[in-house]
Amino acid sequence: MKKLNNLMAAAVILVATATQAQKWNQPISFLKGEKNLNIQYTYDGLVVGKDGTEKDYIARKKEDYAKKDPQKAEKFEKGWYEARPSNYFPKFEGLLNKGLGKVGIAAAQNQTGAKYTLVVHTTFIEPGFNVGVMKKPAAANFEMKLVETANPNTTLSSAFVMNVPGSQFSGYDFDATTRISECYAKAAKMIAKTMAKGLK
Repeated sequence: MKKLNNLMAAAVILVATATQAQKWNQPISFLKGEKNLNIQYTYDGLVVGKDGTEKDYIARKKEDYAKKDPQKAEKFEKGWYEARPSNYFPKFEGLLNKGLGKVGIAAAQNQTGAKYTLVVHTTFIEPGFNVGVMKKPAAANFEMKLVETANPNTTLSSAFVMNVPGSQFSGYDFDATTRISECYAKAAKMIAKTMAKGLK
């Protein structure tokens, strides 16, 4: 019980921390009047949980699965990467567009005609766990950068969204993909709110 209470307290801290780390370091008024915003997702240098690099995390999980089911080990790696376009990106874009719709901006990947691009760089993921009687929310850190689509190496403004928690209150987030998807959803809501505020 004490361990469970500690986990719940940690989740509350994560929420409180995440809501305080979303300010853009430069005004984003250059987006005023824009109708479309390109989105690019990057994972360079991603750290996963206590394993360090993403490569190390995948290797450890595959080794664990291989002891019981070699096929499941290969499915894990494939599923880890496929979750991005099939789960994380739609979650992020759905909530981002809901917020940006208030200022008349539609955001999506591969918007070649968009003058500006939002680079969503995931720097850290804690997958968390849910074993029924105990659970630990997922968490993720993001660096958001606004750049000119034609000049992506120059950052016009950036914001860090840290310790974004990911879990479902219904309790059915037994799969890591479900928990991590919620990190992307919450991050999108938070960053959309600050963007809309910056464009008023």
